[in-house]
Amino acid sequence: MKVLIHYFYQMNKWIKSFTSILSFLILFANVALSYALQSYLGHGFEVFFQILRFILIGGLFFIAFKRKKMSLWIFGAMLLGIEVGLDFPWFAKEMERFAKIFLRLIKSLVAPLIFSTLVVGIAGHSNLRQVGRMGLKSILYFEIVTTIALFIGLFSINLSEAGVGVKVTSGKAEMEKSAELLAQKAEHKDHLVEMFPENIAKSIAENHVLQIVVFALIFAIGLGMVKNEQHKLTMLRWNESLAEVMFKFTDLVMYLAPLAVFGALASTVAKSGVDVLLGLMKLVGTLYFALIVFVLGVLLPIALIARIPIRKFIAAVTEPVSLAFATASSEAALPKAMENLEKFGIPKHIVGFVIPTGYSFNLDGTTLYLSLATVFIAQMSGIDLSIGEQISICLVLMLTSKGVAGVRGASFVILAGTVASMGLDPEKASVILGIDAIMDMARTSVNVLGNCLATAVIAKSEGELNVTE
Repeated sequence: MKVLIHYFYQMNKWIKSFTSILSFLILFANVALSYALQSYLGHGFEVFFQILRFILIGGLFFIAFKRKKMSLWIFGAMLLGIEVGLDFPWFAKEMERFAKIFLRLIKSLVAPLIFSTLVVGIAGHSNLRQVGRMGLKSILYFEIVTTIALFIGLFSINLSEAGVGVKVTSGKAEMEKSAELLAQKAEHKDHLVEMFPENIAKSIAENHVLQIVVFALIFAIGLGMVKNEQHKLTMLRWNESLAEVMFKFTDLVMYLAPLAVFGALASTVAKSGVDVLLGLMKLVGTLYFALIVFVLGVLLPIALIARIPIRKFIAAVTEPVSLAFATASSEAALPKAMENLEKFGIPKHIVGFVIPTGYSFNLDGTTLYLSLATVFIAQMSGIDLSIGEQISICLVLMLTSKGVAGVRGASFVILAGTVASMGLDPEKASVILGIDAIMDMARTSVNVLGNCLATAVIAKSEGELNVTE
């Protein structure tokens, strides 16, 4: 009997050591290493490495199951999606529907979540002076950080010269997608006017986040001015209940996140393959390098200067950022980002105001990508842009890159318009569409990370960051 007890004790001890975060990282690294070894050894070892990777990925899911962490499930699903996309493309393409279902559910809860959170936060706990102060601080912060991102993009592409000598032609699929997206840019819109909703139901249906924020702000201010305390409390309690229900809704939908991540990655890899990626590998590498420089050289110092608790902040944003990376959708991460930041210690009214506003004005990853991609296309076309011309492009992008969130293909439309302003055929930008999904994952995750940090910084400046122990 003692022998059995000792055996089970040792087995339990071994399982605990195997299911550590370090073990997860080692298995994750070994999966990545197996791709490199397979490429190096060439033909004849494909089946061996495929089986090995499935075993390693199975180990990742076992650790995720034992530790009960959603972020580990998401990272495991990412690798499984890549592997299935490479090995079984016919099956992987069918898995995209899971990602679509997940994104539909997320989109359905964004409007009521933002509305209820803002109304409760502002009408219940804030005042008009604070709202105005937060608005000014947010816009100033957004403008400074996105401008830095633009110039980091310029610096990186000039350093790597990724477009020089590139001879990649657009495929039929890319040309068709390019024509479809360019057809959307016909009418010029006044960004100031577009901030205000003409029909709130239409704003919700078309997912205009900024219009929903403006409507919620005006509604909250109006509610705060109501003299009848009973009427005011009734509406506040209704919105408090709605916010609580929407967060529970988010928790339920998040159970689908690993399946959605698997479907999104599997279908992306199956459709794009690796041939297109290899042809433009230098561009992809430059973008990822530039985004890492931006995170470590800009966002990290901002967090340190603002005295944001780095470890706890990383723990709070890991799940929404990894979800944004895997699905290439800021919307997918928005509800969880709001929920986690509230748990982190940021008041509801600041989260409800800064995060949705940042989705229109603080797209750090997207603005960096636009400046980088514009110069890449010029290099590919044999045009040597002067420093003055590149700065003028940045000035244009500072205006045109605002308010692109939630608009399908908006980044490509802005890129094509900027390319056209240089006297080039806007369809030259279609070359990038073949690898856009790979780049979109990186820039979207940085967008989400940047908005989460902006929210923490504004809360700190207001003296309302109360980090939970």
